[in-house]
Amino acid sequence: MKFQFIKRVSVCVILAVFATQPAWAFDFSTWDRLLKKYVKETTIDGVNLHGVHYQTLAQDPLYKSLVNDLETVSLSDLRTTQEKLAFWINVYNIMAVKMVLDHYPVESIKDAGSFFQAVWNKDVGTVGEKTRTLNEIEHEILRTLGEPRIHVAIVCASVSCPDLRTEAYTVKDLNAQLDDQLRKFLANKEKGLRVDRANSHVYLSSIFKWFDEDFESKGGVIEFLTPFAPDDMQGTLKSGALRITYLDYNWDLNEL
Repeated sequence: MKFQFIKRVSVCVILAVFATQPAWAFDFSTWDRLLKKYVKETTIDGVNLHGVHYQTLAQDPLYKSLVNDLETVSLSDLRTTQEKLAFWINVYNIMAVKMVLDHYPVESIKDAGSFFQAVWNKDVGTVGEKTRTLNEIEHEILRTLGEPRIHVAIVCASVSCPDLRTEAYTVKDLNAQLDDQLRKFLANKEKGLRVDRANSHVYLSSIFKWFDEDFESKGGVIEFLTPFAPDDMQGTLKSGALRITYLDYNWDLNEL
């Protein structure tokens, strides 16, 4: 009898602990599997990047299931900033891939748009029972969360974009994943950061020009990026009086 009582109490305690854990709105394990299967290292126009095998991804039933499941996800389960960030970063990347596949074949994601409606403003899919655009996800949701590292995590299916990570973002590992993304992007001299130390000349991705205001509360773009830059570049970035040139953006599709 005493053993049964202890057993019942233990079960109740375990259930209570799980009941108090924050609910994760969506299981991105399917997305994780797709990324590992269809995203590989490649080189396009002399730029090293992670390319996507769009043609075979489109035929995978897991992709179609993933998109369908997002339509009815309960967004009320997203309670913390970390949960919202991880969820919407994954969703943006899924929807950018979907935009390409819905209009495939294209040479650039921009080809999915038109003179009258840019691709970013086109309906791309349903998430949480609401039709979304890429602009809404990026500007109205993600940017309002005050995390500038999102700009190296969301991927617009293009050569000059940060690399599509070969794993889904998770709440538990989000900070480490975002730090790693930023370090890897800045280490890519063809699209992230390049430094001419002799002339204190810095070449930066145009992303940091387009979204410089998102870094202002963190001390500005250069101050924020410096700790994440390769060691041999940090001295130049700290020196001040820098001449900054923004790299041309290659919008060609990041396709294998």
